[in-house]
Amino acid sequence: MLRTVPGPGGDVLEIPVTSPAAGATVRRESAGAAPTGPGRPAPPGSADAPTASTRGVLEPAAARAAFVLERHAPHPDLADRIERHWVTRWDLCGRPEHVQRVLPHPCVNLVAYDGIVRVHGVPAGVDARRLGGAGCAIGTKFRPGAFAAWSRVAPPALRGAVLTLEEALGPDGRRLEAEILAAVPDAAAVTDAVTAFLRARAPAADPAYVLLRAVVADMLARPPETRVGAIARDHGVSERTLQRLFRDLVGVGPKWVLRRHRLHEATERIAADPDADLAGLAHALGYADQAHLTGDFRAQVGVTPAAYARACRAGGG
Repeated sequence: MLRTVPGPGGDVLEIPVTSPAAGATVRRESAGAAPTGPGRPAPPGSADAPTASTRGVLEPAAARAAFVLERHAPHPDLADRIERHWVTRWDLCGRPEHVQRVLPHPCVNLVAYDGIVRVHGVPAGVDARRLGGAGCAIGTKFRPGAFAAWSRVAPPALRGAVLTLEEALGPDGRRLEAEILAAVPDAAAVTDAVTAFLRARAPAADPAYVLLRAVVADMLARPPETRVGAIARDHGVSERTLQRLFRDLVGVGPKWVLRRHRLHEATERIAADPDADLAGLAHALGYADQAHLTGDFRAQVGVTPAAYARACRAGGG
């Protein structure tokens, strides 16, 4: 369902671009560009590596022309649970509104925009945001399953939800919301407020979360056709245990995550080469045939791969 909001939230913001100076043109960084901040990016497959790059943003060429994004590394004490802080800005004054569609990742985002602050759970389907005029949004992206350590809402109930900070974090969340709203539009001050709140309530070490981080990193490094059974076996647990782990911490199952990663790969490849042979793509992604790719793609993205390729071609990739 299309939601009209002043600014994007959640995984609308997975375009790694640098915020330009006034009057500068939008420039997209390479997909492997590191967030600003101390340290170097972790290697692929590491539990500390980003769980997403540009993947999930549909029709990325059109997105690059509509908004820009700054990404900042979290405080080292929170790096195991926070993937990044981000600021997105757009100026479409005198230009048509832009509707950005995203195939979300299994992550929770805390977002401040247009005078409100909300916690965005993992959206159930494609998320669409309408951007118009000029504005910005400031947010924090949690790693998969990480927000559960602070949340008063069980992850399955958080799926698809948009909550106030008090609803998600309890009475202290109301105070944090006030601090954030007082700091906007100073992104550094917003990030400092969120960081101080989370560090003061840092969760104890949790073996279940450690396992989850390792499994998620492994999923991202595996071939697209990987099955849940193989992941469970290689991590020394049963499929049932893995399903319970994802349900309790992420709110979606491991099969959902693997399927979503596979479709992220499909949309990314089509956007990079809209003229690519779709039967060959289906084979490369481990589908039995093109019809199975088409069915899965339509169910998750809302259009067929061929229609998506046409849209990417029209938008420049």
